[in-house]
Parts: sequence; structure tokens; C-alpha cells
Amino acid sequence: MSTPARGSRPRDRKAQLAAVAAGLFRARGFHGVGINDIAAAAGVTGPALYRHFADKQAILAYVVLAGIDDMEAVTASALSGAPDQLEVLLTGLATQAVERREIAALWRWEGPHLPRDERREIRHRSGAVLDAWTKALLGVRPSLATDDAEFLCWGALSVFGSVAVHHTTVARRRFVPLLVELALAVLNSTLPAGGSAEPVRDGLGTPSRREQVLAAATSLFGERGFHAVSMEDIGAAAGIAGPSVYRHFPSKAALMVAIGHRAADRLALAAEQALRAPDELSALRRLAASYVHTLLHTPELLVSFTADRVTMPDRDKADLLRVQRDYVDQWVALLATISPTLPAREAKIRVHAALTIANDLTRTRRVSGRANLEAELTALLHAVLERPIP
Repeated sequence: MSTPARGSRPRDRKAQLAAVAAGLFRARGFHGVGINDIAAAAGVTGPALYRHFADKQAILAYVVLAGIDDMEAVTASALSGAPDQLEVLLTGLATQAVERREIAALWRWEGPHLPRDERREIRHRSGAVLDAWTKALLGVRPSLATDDAEFLCWGALSVFGSVAVHHTTVARRRFVPLLVELALAVLNSTLPAGGSAEPVRDGLGTPSRREQVLAAATSLFGERGFHAVSMEDIGAAAGIAGPSVYRHFPSKAALMVAIGHRAADRLALAAEQALRAPDELSALRRLAASYVHTLLHTPELLVSFTADRVTMPDRDKADLLRVQRDYVDQWVALLATISPTLPAREAKIRVHAALTIANDLTRTRRVSGRANLEAELTALLHAVLERPIP
């Protein structure tokens, strides 16, 4: 499926409606937005909206595929043989990310709501774009192994995608160069040699029934998404009847809240241990390493990142958001102490870029099976956080 050419009035109107929908999807999540919400925000009626789109999925597909179109166009133009083509490419991608932040958000989080054909097309086309970026990087760094170059390109893509997970901004004339600098820090990274991974020890004894239910829900939500899983599914996975799940959790939303708090508790414990360092730089490095380690060995984290928060009660949603912000603020405070001339907003943008690299690449199948992933991800986070201030 390709995006229609934009020029005639009806098609411009279609793009305008899609832009309104994209903003709502980003703010509330796909399941938190109805057709009537989109129509009201756009100042049209529901039937008028249906003249352009068959349903919400069609709107989401239009928006995401339009973003793929733009990424392909930027890539083709930058890699057409011009000098400094890699930096031209990064500048184009950074500009696109800054100007259309909602596209990255929808691609990253709402893609599972697309029909199977659209998901397949997005994987195919985005994979082809990453292949082109990989070839461009190998042209600059020919000594890299192809799979290492691809890994670094995925990391750079996450730098641009990170603008979708926060609302911090700086002037555009600075925002675009900042993202380019951080992407270059990733692409210029030296990946560490393989080493033996730290063993992960299992807990002692048999987990309680409540813990078994929570583990089953975590696994199913991670595989299928929150809305595709029933309490009966969770009960079956935990080896109990579906209604028995309600003895431990009153609803699926309560399960998701518990998963979110479990993830926050594990991060807080890891951060507390990491911050017992002799100086701020060592503390920041340990914090990055602890985050990657916890992320790789704590399935609750990945589920909580992809959760549709609209399903949670407002009080729990606000509480978890506060906990997340406090955690990010720890990173920002350390970075500000290490680099006191770094503007506060730029420090926050760096931290979000680093966290997004770890979050994305642990979920990206093409790279998540790398043998030395934990050390490599930690190195990328260090590169982004410690890049000298220009």
C-alpha cells in the first residue's frame, strides 16, 4: 500500500484528518480513541470521516505508511551519490523526527493494531531502508562486520524515535543537530568484544499462585498485547480456571497495574545499587549498565513499556507516570552534574535517547539475539550520554 499523492483538495483533506487522528492516537492510545473523537477534533461528522477512511485501522495504516514513504524519500535522496551522504541522511531523518513526532510514536507503539498485510509491508519496507543505511555506514566504516553495522543503524533509528516518548523540546535549529550528533555517537561506537554474561539466578522455591498468575499475564501481554488476552487465557497459562484468576486480581487492568509497579520496583532497586558509586560518572555508567541488565532479565519492563495506559485507572496511571519521571530525573541530575554547561532540556533529550535505544533494541528481533547484546547496548548508552558537548 502506498500513500496517495497529495495535491487535490479531497486528498489534502484526507491527510488533514489523518494528522488529527495521529495526535489523538499518540495522546490516548489506539483503543482510547473512537471515530467520533477524531471527527469532533477535526470539526467534521462521523459519516464525513467514513467517506475517507473505512475504520480506525485504515487511518492508522495511512499515517504509518505515510511516515514510511517519507523515510524512503529521505533515504533515496540522501544516498543518491552526494558527498557526506551519511550526514545528509541523518539530518533528513532528524528533521523528519522533529517535525512529525507523532509518526514515530505510532509506528513504535501502535503498529500491532494494524492489519497483518500492513504490518508485513511495514516490516519489509523498513527493513529495506535499514539495509540501505547499513550499506552507507559500511562505506564510511568498511572494517565493520555487516551485522554490527546493522545493529548500529538500528540504534541510530532509536535516537530519532526517542522524540516520540517525551515532550521535551528545544529550538528546531538546535534540535535537529542534537539528534544528528547523538545518532553519529551511536554509528561511531566501538562495540565491545564478547565476554561471559553474568549468570541470572532463579529464585528459591515454588512461586505463589498469585506470582504464577502475574507471570502468565506478563508473558501473554508481551506476546499478544493487552487487548488480545482474556482472563481465561491467563488462567489457562497459569494452570487454573479463568474465574480463579479473579481471586488474585479483580481485572486485567489490575494485572497491568501490578506489572507496572513490579517493573518500577525492580528498576528502583537496581538504581539504588548503581548509585553507590565513588563519583557521578561512575554512577551514571553503572546506572546505564543496571538498566540494560534489568531490561534484559525482567519481562515486566517490556510489557509495561508497551502497555496501553488508557486501560488503567487514572490514579494508577498518574502514579506510574510519576515513578517513571522520577527515575528519568535521576539520570538527568547525574548528567547535569557531570556536564554542568549542558542545558537541562538537552540533558533530558540525551537520557531519553539512551533509554529508547535499550528499550527498542531488546524488542527488535533482528538484533535482540546477539550474543553480546548486554555489553553492546551498555556501550551505546554510554556513547549517547557521554558525547562531548559541541
